[in-house]
Amino acid sequence: MSKKLLLFIGASLLRLSAFAQNSDDQYQMPLKTVLDEIQQRYNVKIKYSPDMVKDKSLTYAEWRYRPDVDETLRNVLSPFDLQVTSSGDKSYKLKTFQYHLKTPEEGKEQLAYLSTLYHDQATWEKRKAELRSCMWQALRLSPMPAKPSSKPIITNKRQYDGYTVENLAIETLPGLYVTGSLYKPLKPKGKVPVIISPDGHFGDGRYRADAQYRCATLARMGAMVYSYDLFAWGESLLQFKGEDHHRSIAMTVQALNGERSLDYLLSLKDADKNRVAITGGSGGGSQTMLLTALDDRIKVSVPVVMLSTYHSGGCPCESGMPVHLCGGGTNNAEIAAMAAPRPLLAITDGGDWTAQTPETAYPFVQNIYGFYGKADLAKNVHLPKEGHDYGLSKRQAMYEFMAKNLGLNLAAAEDNTGKLNESKVIIEKEEAQRVFGKNGELLPANAIKGFDTLQAVFNKSVAHQ
Repeated sequence: MSKKLLLFIGASLLRLSAFAQNSDDQYQMPLKTVLDEIQQRYNVKIKYSPDMVKDKSLTYAEWRYRPDVDETLRNVLSPFDLQVTSSGDKSYKLKTFQYHLKTPEEGKEQLAYLSTLYHDQATWEKRKAELRSCMWQALRLSPMPAKPSSKPIITNKRQYDGYTVENLAIETLPGLYVTGSLYKPLKPKGKVPVIISPDGHFGDGRYRADAQYRCATLARMGAMVYSYDLFAWGESLLQFKGEDHHRSIAMTVQALNGERSLDYLLSLKDADKNRVAITGGSGGGSQTMLLTALDDRIKVSVPVVMLSTYHSGGCPCESGMPVHLCGGGTNNAEIAAMAAPRPLLAITDGGDWTAQTPETAYPFVQNIYGFYGKADLAKNVHLPKEGHDYGLSKRQAMYEFMAKNLGLNLAAAEDNTGKLNESKVIIEKEEAQRVFGKNGELLPANAIKGFDTLQAVFNKSVAHQ
């Protein structure tokens, strides 16, 4: 008999004489008492704030104990939507249930199950169609609300070495505006490839230097690139509060903003409808995978630091609507695979939830591409010593992929030795990039204000379809 089991039995026997609970009171104990006992019995430390366990009682408490402390904690905490994370050295931290987060092992198990649902192109296409239909419905965008007839608002055009920038706002619902910076090549030749770049949760949003380097360099390479704000982020804060970004409708609004952005860019006479791409990092990576799965107009997809089997995105703007519940349950690996057979590059790293992607999610995605005989079109650049960002090496991998698949001029992003060179990009101050002026003085008169108004406008728009 194992030492762990002997200790478990011994501790139980010592407490037999002190038992006061029985089936009449459902063996009920205060949760704090249960956690204190678990710490003593299993010789572990559990960190938590008193408010997390205050006034909580657990029925059939000790009937939930098992020889393994992790299994015991799952049994004890699940009724309260609580869970723990292990920080090593027999130390745990209590937290609320993370609905968007599985364990890496659970992610692998889900992939193994999903792999049984299709075995060739026909069965995969059926699954893909079912998922796509459900995802549109989950977002409440089936059918799409009517498109406002207003013209885009364009302000403050600037010219630099090899590219231009102008500020662009598009009305996506009556009174709702998506704001961003539109980068274009200075002297385009023929039809111009289109790239949309949804922003992620990186500090200063689209104003930060790495976002400007990325979009301006792509423009210098020959593409038009629209870098746009998250909902209730950047200039969207002129219409909404920052906490509105953490409401479920943020996921829907951001998908709608991406679609409306594509609608406008592809309506331009110099836009090449056959060369359309999307790339974003973190939360922008979530949008990249989702929009590619939903919209066949997108021909090339580069999600950055987001492709994972077990992480669906911790922000409601990534997982607040039940998209990941479609098809009996899906995950970002399967959603990313919906790009097949269009060129896909997943850029991952060793410092976040994408660390296991080369061994788990990527082979799964590549297998689905194999159904089309196009396994070589699904790529993964993994940077095991890097972390969660859209840094220089990640941008370089993206530039090379975009150049190959969109016919861009990679030399415009390199020096004479072939090394990445972004030195000709001018990093602008935030004020220069604002569509609606320094203090929002150019915000249209019809712009809605506040979440309740948005909810009413959205409900009215979808009700009329």
